[in-house]
Amino acid sequence: MRQRCAWAGNDPLMQAYHDDEWGRPERDSRALWEKLMLDGFQAGLSWSTILKKRDAFRQAFKGFEPAKVARFSEKDIERLLADAGIVRSRAKIEATIGGAKAYLKMADAGEDFSQWVWAFTGGKSLCNDTAQVPAKTPLSEQVAKELKQRGFKFVGPTIVYAWLQAVGVVNDHTPECFRYRKRK
Repeated sequence: MRQRCAWAGNDPLMQAYHDDEWGRPERDSRALWEKLMLDGFQAGLSWSTILKKRDAFRQAFKGFEPAKVARFSEKDIERLLADAGIVRSRAKIEATIGGAKAYLKMADAGEDFSQWVWAFTGGKSLCNDTAQVPAKTPLSEQVAKELKQRGFKFVGPTIVYAWLQAVGVVNDHTPECFRYRKRK
């Protein structure tokens, strides 16, 4: 039987997410942005909740295409607040619309979101060599600060650290996990 990080538990959906997505380096700018927005929705909730609603989020937010989301109006916000398939938080919905605008502003300034994110680690995944995974790190504090300066919301150091783990900037699979790899 495969040993996984304890957080994957016995839920087949969480196990598949762990095995196939979490901690794998993501280099696509739009996908990185989508995952950051979903991590913002996760604040105060379990990742399992977001994962179960991910398809509904993708439909509600037009495939997480920043150019489409940035044009959402108050009518769209009302539509989203009535959508039982997603987390219905006005603050998080507005933060996602604002996040789309911030993403596009970076692109308009010539900043590729993927290159920007990966520049923090020189383009390489950082590997954690400890069984005790932190909730935040100096890296997540720095990235969170810079995201906030660019206009993103729901990007505190803990949310950003979870995102960095999810997109493989940090590989925090624990030593007993079959996906763990030692630092080179």
